[in-house]
Amino acid sequence: PTPTPTHTQHKHTHTRRVPTRPGVHNTNQKLAKMSEEIKTFTREEVEKHSNEGDMWVIIDGQVFDISDFVDAHPGGRLVLAQEAGKDVTKKYGLFHGPDVMRKYKPRLLVGYIQDSKAAKSALRAATPDAKEAQAKYENKRDKAISMTLNSMFGPAPKPDMSVLVRTNPFGQLVPYGDPAWYQTLNSPYYKETHVLWRKKCRAWMDEHVTPNVQKWNENYGPGENGYREVLTKMYKDSIMPACVGAPWPKQFVDVQGPPGFDAFHELIFIDEMSRCGSGGVTWGFLGGITIGLPPVIHFGSEELKRRVVPGCLNGKKIICLCITEPWAGSDVAGLQTTAKKSKCGKYYIVNGSKKWITNGIWADYYTVAVRTGGPGGKGISLLLIERDMEGVSTRHMKCMGVWASGTTYINFEDVKVPVENLIGKENKGWNYVMYNFNHERWGLIVQTLRFARVCYEEAFKYASKRKTFGKPLIKHQSIRMKLAEMIRKIESAQCWLESITYQLTTMKKKESNMKLGGAIALLKTHASKTFEFCAREAAQIFGGAAYTRGGVGAKVEALYRDVRAYAIPGGSEEIMMDFGSREAVKKFERFSRM
Repeated sequence: PTPTPTHTQHKHTHTRRVPTRPGVHNTNQKLAKMSEEIKTFTREEVEKHSNEGDMWVIIDGQVFDISDFVDAHPGGRLVLAQEAGKDVTKKYGLFHGPDVMRKYKPRLLVGYIQDSKAAKSALRAATPDAKEAQAKYENKRDKAISMTLNSMFGPAPKPDMSVLVRTNPFGQLVPYGDPAWYQTLNSPYYKETHVLWRKKCRAWMDEHVTPNVQKWNENYGPGENGYREVLTKMYKDSIMPACVGAPWPKQFVDVQGPPGFDAFHELIFIDEMSRCGSGGVTWGFLGGITIGLPPVIHFGSEELKRRVVPGCLNGKKIICLCITEPWAGSDVAGLQTTAKKSKCGKYYIVNGSKKWITNGIWADYYTVAVRTGGPGGKGISLLLIERDMEGVSTRHMKCMGVWASGTTYINFEDVKVPVENLIGKENKGWNYVMYNFNHERWGLIVQTLRFARVCYEEAFKYASKRKTFGKPLIKHQSIRMKLAEMIRKIESAQCWLESITYQLTTMKKKESNMKLGGAIALLKTHASKTFEFCAREAAQIFGGAAYTRGGVGAKVEALYRDVRAYAIPGGSEEIMMDFGSREAVKKFERFSRM
């Protein structure tokens, strides 16, 4: 219920007038009303609101009137009533995630504690030039950080102006909670364009993705139309085309990417999206298009590209890849879905089933691996099948994890597909599938390592504020050992990932496919095992809080269920380990003959 103001609600308030630039008339009445005043209170004033029907609390410098909310509190009335008039920031952080604040803040917020960070932030946001004020604040802060670092270590050396040396810290600054170059360490891989792209991606994800994660997960996606609305917004903001990798697909889009767009820009894009802490949501956005569209871009006819690619990149259409079948997963050469030419020669008649297809329930297009020839890989072709073709039916599958990804079972029954929808040449589909496997697995590695890092970061923050036996969890050696093990595994895998990404930026596709397949396969396994380890250890640190859906342990609980979705799809750990070792043997035999 929306709280009604109590008779004491506006007593003792202090008004902060927001300045307006001389000569500028603000015609936006709503903004003017917001900017008119910011209510602030002293802690002593808040303490007076601790009676029946008049209860306030402080959380992170913000003052909330919970008078009409106490009865609706899931933990019971008494829990809140005994905290009325107090600063409950620490206790709130132990039991609630940010989704609770986003949901109830607009209804319960009445003001701010005087001179708190929250009050100053609200004052900046309420000015007519809020964006400019925030930019000035951030610029001033960054300069102060630079001056501090320079005073401590001297001016930063600039041996190569094209790479990063001692950039300002970025993010929440939990040690190892972000990659090393986010936290003032030098890097040979990233440039200023990557710094700006990172800032843009994080701000976008924090505004449009992260606040909706829990809702989308619980509802198995954002609704009947899938992610189209958000994807369209992502395209308009010049981010969406990054999903198909370098180079920026400028021939299909009318938005510009960052200067010098490369594999590291794509890595940042995927990594920042994965910070939302949900494999299902990340796959909801990327799981179909990143693997379903590249075959069309690289091997489709010009007519097929013109008809399909722009709509997928601007978010109006959704595409997915259909390879896996009930009887054929990692064994791609064993697939059984057939495509036989009609007597007139104008159509392929497709019959078969595909299973565990990401985004299939919402997709407009299906890039489908079918058997047009004999057994094995040499008899496989790729067809573009469209949802509105007669004989296509889909059924949503509920799985252990990645709930919001739209996992689907698809039936094709006597589907007439025009021969013009053949992607590339007949019986060459195996080559086309293999062509994009490295890129697919590399993208999964980026996601997997960020999820491992999210588990670690959430556990670190929780251990720093949760107390047991009279001291914070993080003061217990056994807890620090768990965190140290997570750090060790994550950082080693991240270094390998960035090394491989550098190879992708400096090699042509044919060379990288030949040289990096084994390494990427092994790293995929290393990443998924690291993710599994971190999810388990983070859950142990959270205890019961990570066993409960929602609340402060929500991310860890959800990610624990997502682990198998990264250990199996894209090549199971067992297949990847065997493939990687076989590639090593091949290289040794080849080199030994030189």
